[in-house]
Amino acid sequence: MAATTSLLEKLDGLVARFEEVSTLITDPNVIADQKRYVALTKDYKNLEDIMKARKEYINCLNGLEEAKELFSMEDDPDMKEMAREEIATNEKRIPELEEEIKLLLIPADPEDSKNVTLEIRGGTGGDEAALFAGDLFRMYSKYCEVKGWHLTISSFSEGASGGYKEIVCNVTGENVYGTMKYESGVHRVQRVPATETQGRVHTSAATVAVLPEAEAFDVVINEGEIKWDTFRSSGAGGQNVNKVESGVRARYMWKNPNTGETEEILIECTETRDQPKNKERALARLRTYIYDKEHQKYIDDIASRRKTLVSTGDRSAKIRTYNYPQGRITDHRINYTIYNLAAFMDGDIQDCIDHLIVAENAERLKEAEL
Repeated sequence: MAATTSLLEKLDGLVARFEEVSTLITDPNVIADQKRYVALTKDYKNLEDIMKARKEYINCLNGLEEAKELFSMEDDPDMKEMAREEIATNEKRIPELEEEIKLLLIPADPEDSKNVTLEIRGGTGGDEAALFAGDLFRMYSKYCEVKGWHLTISSFSEGASGGYKEIVCNVTGENVYGTMKYESGVHRVQRVPATETQGRVHTSAATVAVLPEAEAFDVVINEGEIKWDTFRSSGAGGQNVNKVESGVRARYMWKNPNTGETEEILIECTETRDQPKNKERALARLRTYIYDKEHQKYIDDIASRRKTLVSTGDRSAKIRTYNYPQGRITDHRINYTIYNLAAFMDGDIQDCIDHLIVAENAERLKEAEL
């Protein structure tokens, strides 16, 4: 009962904040301040979810008390049975709601709702690593289709025998980073390469980086200091691609606030045949790159507080092994193993992500001591 009272007190304390935020997001001065307005609308959505859960929780607690009272006072067998069913329903739902509310009370990662830049690179293993990077790209493409997300390729470098040495793409949709962030790290594959004549199993690797896309007001860039070059794109797309200088290259000298060092950032984009659109997308990638670098300290702080590498963004951590001879996938962060490799590589990765989310939520609950 004490735990219930404590939870209700926490929820009651948020009612005034919800009412305040509800008023603020209709204030013309707040709407004019885009950065504040975006932050407040996110707060409103989170608080709205908590208020809905609070209402259901209070209804369940009251319903349980009323049903118990009816059961003890009523003599009619049908009414007694109805009260018994109501008691069972509420006693089952109340602990579920308590867990849901505890998770809602933990501050959400502000990055979760963002779109992402997805980078896949072939690692150790030469041609086979490039082929595996291509397989991972296909896996994520299929997964994005299932989720209803939109994936667009920004740039790529093909491997000599197929696949990709490197491929960079943007994924847009609902809660993309909150879902995809668990994929950052080293993915290892064990299989017989197509070029192997002896039938020996080789081990190769590819790295995946999932970066939250930066919004215009997250990063300050002096656009006047960007040096732009244009060039003719190569590859599929007809004569126009080769005759028109639609590809763009941005060079920018950036000072890292965490280290004080200055580095040159080079971004290329050949995504469309329209030079202004390529310029706009290159600028978005430049923002995302700088945002990621500047937030490395934030990521490191999270990593140092956590006992597991569920979603720290540590790209050097070996997170998953894909074993083709055994048809097995193992996620090393949570000791998750399944034997449906063909379906997994066809984009059926949600169950693994769900297990990672559960593991992280358990960790966050422990940290918050709720």
